[in-house]
Amino acid sequence: MRTTLSKEGNLAMKPKIDGTEFGSITIDGERIGHDVMITVSGEVAKRKKKLSKAVYGTSHTVSLAEAEYIYEKGAERLIVGAGQNGMVRLSDEAADYFAKKKVEVDLAPTPEAMARWNKARGAVIGLFHVTC
Repeated sequence: MRTTLSKEGNLAMKPKIDGTEFGSITIDGERIGHDVMITVSGEVAKRKKKLSKAVYGTSHTVSLAEAEYIYEKGAERLIVGAGQNGMVRLSDEAADYFAKKKVEVDLAPTPEAMARWNKARGAVIGLFHVTC
């Protein structure tokens, strides 16, 4: 992961997403073959899509439980890579949850979301679906 200097002069960790293709995403040179989430501090972790599958039978709808897991105090924006063809969406409950937390949700197909992530500034969290 790379270290960047924020406008305020504070060190911030923000991994660069190098690319994505069906079934994988490459972050800071490492190819990852599963969905990921990225924290405000830049930690990359495997997405806990079972939280949504348990409710909807699919990981294409983000459940309230998964939204609560993704949320990080202080986050101002969530960038969602909705899959190569943009199949992922937030459930109404998840959308309401992020709205109440005052987190702007930016949902786009993963290649587009990747570009948005790399340009993003501030307290941003990410969720990236690598198939569909």
